[in-house]
Parts: sequence; structure tokens; C-alpha cells
Amino acid sequence: MNEAAAVSVPHTPLQRARRLFVILLLGFASGLPLALTGGAMQAWLTVDGLDLVTLGFLSLIGIPYTFKFLWAPLIDRFDIPLLGRRRGWIVLLLFALAAALVLMSGLSPSRNLPLFAGVAVLVACLSATLDVVIDAYRTDLLEPAERGLGGSFTVLGYRLAMVLSGGITLIWAEQWQSWPQVYRVMAGLAVGVGVLALLLMPRLPARFTAPVSRAGGELRGFVALVAGVAVGAWVVHYLLVLVGLDPDSSDRWTRLTFVVSQIAGAMTVGLGVTRWIPFQTLNASLRSYFGMRGAGAFLALVVLYKIGDAFALSLSTPFLLKGMGFSQAEVGLANKTIGLLMTIVGAIVGGFFLLRLRLSQALLGFGVLQLVSNLGFYALAREGAGAWGSVTVPAFNLLIVHLEHATLMDSLLLFALSLDNFAGGMGTAAFVALLSGLCGTRFSATHYALLSAFATLGRVFVGPFAGVLADAYGWQTFFLVSVLVGVPGLLMAWWLRREVDATTQTAATG
Repeated sequence: MNEAAAVSVPHTPLQRARRLFVILLLGFASGLPLALTGGAMQAWLTVDGLDLVTLGFLSLIGIPYTFKFLWAPLIDRFDIPLLGRRRGWIVLLLFALAAALVLMSGLSPSRNLPLFAGVAVLVACLSATLDVVIDAYRTDLLEPAERGLGGSFTVLGYRLAMVLSGGITLIWAEQWQSWPQVYRVMAGLAVGVGVLALLLMPRLPARFTAPVSRAGGELRGFVALVAGVAVGAWVVHYLLVLVGLDPDSSDRWTRLTFVVSQIAGAMTVGLGVTRWIPFQTLNASLRSYFGMRGAGAFLALVVLYKIGDAFALSLSTPFLLKGMGFSQAEVGLANKTIGLLMTIVGAIVGGFFLLRLRLSQALLGFGVLQLVSNLGFYALAREGAGAWGSVTVPAFNLLIVHLEHATLMDSLLLFALSLDNFAGGMGTAAFVALLSGLCGTRFSATHYALLSAFATLGRVFVGPFAGVLADAYGWQTFFLVSVLVGVPGLLMAWWLRREVDATTQTAATG
């Protein structure tokens, strides 16, 4: 859904290099907070003694990533004065994230879990909103021919940040014996990235302007939406209690029923309210997207394409720490070295193939590799730690990743993490290119937020089910199921292969 009137503007090599570096930096900024409410937080809570089922339910802290399209219209409609379209939001959100991480570092999850979870949700909200702005800025900044390469740079920056916040932080936590100190360091890094982004981000071309609507009406529509969400959740909760279900039950399936039903009720009532109290930019952007031929089928593809990968990774940290007995430092070191190297290789190889393959071919090939990579964790669960022996990883220094001393590591652990990082880097590069091609310029924040929000459905909502499944049937069954649930996504990619290729060849108005 690229803007038909967009005109390709020539850029010097230096300008192109700056743009791609900014895309890399913003990919890093986007990926930095994710593990701090995901894998790193799971490690903190695991060390603090929380049980597996509770960890599964706490994955719902990531719900803001799924519903971010609801407030994305505010990002499309309003800009921070003086700093230019999109740029001001990016800087402001990075500074706000830093403050929230400092606040989170001052809380104890074992002594005050509800408050800790509440602050973690705030971090997730800020992070999800940051994703909205960064995705829109990248979509607006890059020309259609640059989106494949831009997707690779985004994935590279994103995965580098994930290795830092989800891998290296484990080493720091073991060395310092302090997760709060780790979170304070991450807060300082967010501030540094914000300053660097402010200095380097190019302003968007003049044709990228906010949709015209009444500011007061937009805010009333958003408030009504939030009120509808709250009422919907309360009504469903009341009805479930009325039929005899106990919200405080220790039964895992009863708790899961409450969570899923309340979310469904909240969304139904919230979106229904916008028919009576219009949220103009949200309504217009949704009409714009769903006016595209095959919009529903594309949403199904977006939901299903990464769900197998998301399912496997939803509890990967507890699996490696509690299920397999690896130390925090061991897992962190494996991610920091071999995992990071394979991330870089995957992003580079993915970008290379995206320049030479049709997008549909890349989605199918990389999608198969994503599912195969889950079998690495299955092999680890079946064979156990030490089954393939150990390997000595020699000392090396490649500037962005290095190992000071030759280190003995579990071979099967390295294999599983390497395969996962390599496949994840390639699959996400193709996926980002697809999402960018489906966005219109006037509503790029809302369109991309809608699509990427649907993409996170797997990562967020499989968590409770994943925790129950792993607890009831074991890790081997868990990882085999993760492969099976990814098959429908490949079937959708095959069915829509012609429509997928058309997103990179034709233009439509936003």
C-alpha cells in the first residue's frame, strides 16, 4: 500500500549510509526493551523462585505489543513540536523508557509481584509505542527498493539488542549478583541511544504529513475506546463469576479461561464503542487498510507466519535455566558469542537473498528454516545437556562481538541457539519487508502497528498455554507442538504468494 505519488529522490552514498545506519540504530532501540519484559525478566523471576505456570501467565505483560494499533492513531495524528514528524516521539519515548527501567530496578518481584508486574506493563507500553513510531519512520524514510535491505539492517540492529538485553545481561546478572543493577545499566543505554538518534535521524520529506482531524475529537474517541475496553473486561469477569468460576482458582485452565475471555470481551466492547463515539484516525486508517484486496488473508498470514517460532521462544529461558540446568552465565555467553555471530550471518544472508529472490520465495524458504530451527531445542530436551559433548570456542575479537578467553561450551546448546538465531534473522528480514509493503504513508504508524500487533499475537497469547503445556506434558512435547503450529503459516504464505509479490511491485494509496 505504498503511496502512488511518491517520487524517488536520488541520494548520495553518504546519505544512503547515514539512512541505513539510522535504521540499524533504530532497530537496536526497538529490540532493547523487549527482553527486559521477556527473556531477561523471566531469568530474574526464575532466580527469584517463581513457578513455571506463573511465568507463563506473566508473558501477558507483553499484551501492549498486541494492542498497540489502538493508540497508534494518536502517533499518526500528533507530532512533538520542533523535532519533526516521528522524530520527537522516538526521542521522548526512549527517555521515558529509561525512567521506567530505573523504577522497575527498584522493585522486588518476589516481595511485591503485582506492583513489579504493573511497572513491567508500563515498560511494555512504552516499548510497544516506540515500535509504532520506529516502524512508521522506517516505512516513510525508505524507498520501496530499499525495504529489503532496510529490513535486514532492522533485523540486525534488533537482534544485536536482543543478544545484549537477553544474553549479555545474564552474564552481568551472574557476575554482579544483581538484576536491579543490570536494569539501571540498560536505562543508561536507552538514554544514550536517544541522544544519538536525535543527532542522526534525517527529517522526513515534506509529503509526509499528519492526517487532518479535530484534536479534541481524537482524544474523546481514544478515551471512549479505553473506557470500553475496561467495561468489556469487567463484564466478562462478572459473567464468568456468575456461572460459578473462581478467578482465584489454583486450576491453571480456569485461570487461562478468565484471561482469554476477558481480553476478547475487552476488545469487542472497546472497538464497538468507537462506532458511537468516533475515533476518527483509527476508523479512517482501518477503513484504508481493510479496503485493500485480500486484507483479511494478509492478516491471517501475519498472525500465523511467526507463531511457531514465537511458541518455542516463549519459555526458552526457563527451559534452558530450569529444564536443562544451564547457568545464567553459560546461556548468556552462548548467546553473546555464537548466537550473536549467527544473528549477524542470518541477517546478512537474508538481505543477500532478498535482493535476488521474490519476496514470496524468501517468506517460504525462510519460514521452513524457522520451523526446522525449533527441532534444535527438541533435540536438547530429548538428549539432555552434554549429549553431544563440549566444544572449545577459541578467543576472538570481531569488534562488536568478542570472547576474551578460549571457553568450553555445550555443543548441543550452541547448535540449538545458532540454528535459532540464524533462522530468526532471515525470517524476520523477509517479514519486515512484507509489512512495510502493506503500509500506506498517511497512516503508516497505524497500518504497521496493526500488522505487527497481529504478528505478536503468537508471542503474547501462546505464553499461558505454553506454560500449561510444558508443565503438563514436558519439554519434548512442547517443542514438537511448536513445529506443528507453524505449519499453517507456511500454507498461507504459499496460498498468497502472488499477492505477496504484488506488494513490492504495485502501489496503492494510503
